[in-house]
Amino acid sequence: MATVVVAPTREETRQLRRVPDDLPPTPPDSDTNSDTEKGETEDAQRYVDAEVPLPPPTHPPTEVLEPDKKTPDNWLPRDPRLIRLTGVHPFNTEAPLSDLYNEGFLTSPELFYVRNHGAVPQVRDEDIPDWEFSIEGLVEHPIKLTLRDLLEQYEQKTYPITLVCAGNRRKEQNVVRKTKGFSWGAAGVSTALFTGVVLGDLLKKAKPKRGARYVCMEGADKLPNGYYGTSVKLNWALDPNRGMMLAHRMNGEMLRPDHGKPLRAVIPGQIGGRSVKWLKKLIITAEPSDNWYHIYDNRVLPTTVSPEESANNPKWWIDERYAIYDLSTNSVTAYPAHEEQLCLVGPQPNYRVKGYAYGGGGRRITRVEITLDKGKTWRLATIDYAEDRYREQGPRQMCGGELDMEWRESRFCWCFWNLDIPVSELAEASDIFVRAMDESMNVQPRDMYWSVLGMMNNPWFRVTIAKEGDYLRFEHPTQPALMPGGWMERVKKAGGNLANGFWGEKIGGAEAVEEPGMEGAKEVSMTKEGLKQLITIDELRKHDTEEKPWFVVNGEVYDGTPFLERHPGGAQSIVSAAGLDTTDEFMAIHSETAKVMMRDYHIGSLDEEGRAALVGNEVQPDPHSEPTPIFLDSRAWKKGILHAKTTNSWDTKTFTFKLEHDQQTLGLPTGQHIMIRLRDPVTREAIIRSYTPISETGKPGYMDVLVKIYFDTHERKGGKMSQAMDQLPIGHFVDFKGPIGKFEYRGRGICSVNGKERKVNTLLMICGGSGITPIYQVFRAIMQDQQDETKCVLLNGNRLLEDILCKADLDAFARDNAEKCKLMYTLTKAPEDWAGLRGRIAAPLLREHTSRELFGGEGEGGVMVLICGPEALEKSVHGALLEIGWGDEDMLFF
Repeated sequence: MATVVVAPTREETRQLRRVPDDLPPTPPDSDTNSDTEKGETEDAQRYVDAEVPLPPPTHPPTEVLEPDKKTPDNWLPRDPRLIRLTGVHPFNTEAPLSDLYNEGFLTSPELFYVRNHGAVPQVRDEDIPDWEFSIEGLVEHPIKLTLRDLLEQYEQKTYPITLVCAGNRRKEQNVVRKTKGFSWGAAGVSTALFTGVVLGDLLKKAKPKRGARYVCMEGADKLPNGYYGTSVKLNWALDPNRGMMLAHRMNGEMLRPDHGKPLRAVIPGQIGGRSVKWLKKLIITAEPSDNWYHIYDNRVLPTTVSPEESANNPKWWIDERYAIYDLSTNSVTAYPAHEEQLCLVGPQPNYRVKGYAYGGGGRRITRVEITLDKGKTWRLATIDYAEDRYREQGPRQMCGGELDMEWRESRFCWCFWNLDIPVSELAEASDIFVRAMDESMNVQPRDMYWSVLGMMNNPWFRVTIAKEGDYLRFEHPTQPALMPGGWMERVKKAGGNLANGFWGEKIGGAEAVEEPGMEGAKEVSMTKEGLKQLITIDELRKHDTEEKPWFVVNGEVYDGTPFLERHPGGAQSIVSAAGLDTTDEFMAIHSETAKVMMRDYHIGSLDEEGRAALVGNEVQPDPHSEPTPIFLDSRAWKKGILHAKTTNSWDTKTFTFKLEHDQQTLGLPTGQHIMIRLRDPVTREAIIRSYTPISETGKPGYMDVLVKIYFDTHERKGGKMSQAMDQLPIGHFVDFKGPIGKFEYRGRGICSVNGKERKVNTLLMICGGSGITPIYQVFRAIMQDQQDETKCVLLNGNRLLEDILCKADLDAFARDNAEKCKLMYTLTKAPEDWAGLRGRIAAPLLREHTSRELFGGEGEGGVMVLICGPEALEKSVHGALLEIGWGDEDMLFF
């Protein structure tokens, strides 16, 4: 079957022959003599003569966008058209698909997709010539170079190259079953003219030693799990056909900060994650990179591996067979656009369906096919290979480097395709599918290959057609990020099984069998069956109240009123969420049991307008307002900066966070907690946990949080939050919200539980491990107040002596307040000279030291038991206390 290639139309040729009004600037300190200026003029003329695609007009943004002003990227202007995929920060974005396609073969820097794992390194223009990077490892001649050296000592090349994120089209996988990755639409792809030095030229000068097999790369972006890094095979890097380069220009201008300014790797034909930005090191090794991001990112695990299995079994991640390098064959329909309408009345006999396609590993797309009958018959589309027009020009100067492609057979770029279809035939069809094939006969699969990271999604791209009167309405599969819309979302909401092999539809009245690998894909239903009530954004906001709080999870509306008194986190947790989308917080914190309970509080679905209004509508502090005297806000995430880390033991650290200004206090009532939010460095999903600071609540300017680090072991996966915090670099921001919690100690024996006061004479405090932190806050408040006569009995259980947290402070308070304090430690692995208690906190030990009779003289209701520790300890203590005379009304679990 032959491929059809057509020349551009007259109008297209006119567009391709445009010359930019202003030629791109040269990098700082590069040659700027008259010869160079003459060369640039000749360069522009050659553009005209060559009739090759030119970079689209560029309008560099000049203003920092409002969402960025509270982030580490608060110095960086960006284009407001870009769609944010991971909230405000870090910046992961794609352009609207129509805007991307309309720019043509080359993409402007402002609409080029962005994948950042953290803050963008800030480099001043005057420092760019001295930007230094190294070539080290298994080489005979280690090299250190500056960008100035790179420009002066090496030949500069210019290639058109398409970069694609491995997560392109992931939203489709997330609708079927949630992956660990965030929701890219179909615009995680862009093309530019990159100028720089061929990677192989540099590596040959360093002379790799025998046994060297990989080139590891590391950037300057410091992240929670170290600097971003990955690797490619050395023989690929040395192969000129692969076209790997270190680039400093993009479409003739200096790289923009989001795209790696001042220097980046560009790896054609492979996933974008291999093209390391802000490059600082090339390390030649015998093994693949051991960088955290190389191991736990950019992999396609077997479809049978669930998110739970992948989290509990590290072997899946270290198996290099599952690492992704070459892109898979893919194609997407850009027009008809999502929600585009086509009038059936009129003179237009045909409609031009069009889109893009790309292959991987330098392989050419050889055919693009369209079907209107679900694959029974196919039509061959016309393909425009714009990349060939550069190849046909032979060696010539372009964008500050030599365009030299005529000898190379490898294909580095996407192609555009189109097909004219009679409107009458579209009116009879229910959908349009597109699939592409490359020169190795790799063809897009019919069905999705779901995997835990949602990478390399490339099934046939389907656009549905609905006939509505005199119009046809088209629907794409999904919309990016949290944007609602798409036939997949519609089908799933209607109860269709998207994994049934027929796109959620029934064919011929038969129920299709679920695809292999989708076992367990059914999520816990949190909605009432059959409830069709639509709720507007105005109705939701009317219940932004303490009396009757409504909140939203995954687009569904819930009434929290019946649960105000019984919520484990206290009424404030629900009141703070009133009128807001709390999906991140709810899904990050709650168990399957809690999700099932949500059905009882489900009252309807937020309508389309309401969902659109809530996208990115997280409450943000007003950046123009004066800093408040109190840091915490129960309805908005506030940013603190990691100021210091202090190691207390092998697995505990104190994290000191700087508040917004030096005189600001935290604003945390005694006995309550804060929520801390980080983003998973791979998936960008929220990790949210509750902690109790150990610093004085009135301490100005700073807050201290004591964290026990739960490391990975051979037996089980460690703590996601604690390990993420352990990897945080100094200067990184963290989100905080609060206060939360049902308990508050108001002083002099006055406790409050969900707003109801209770007077106690004694607090029996039982805790284990890091459960001491909320107990310690209350204990300290009582010990420091000489007028507070409340007695404290504290039983603190740990494994080893060194595991006892805050011991020095606890001992000092107990020594100075012997008349109102009894402090007991128990260890399960105590040293021989240990004088304290031994054994687990269980029924025998509790019966001896905390039985109800020992507190009988305090009177009814005079004792409250505060319990905090791991879930197993809390359950054990609860049962044991009931056995020895305590009632549920006496106990409160932090």
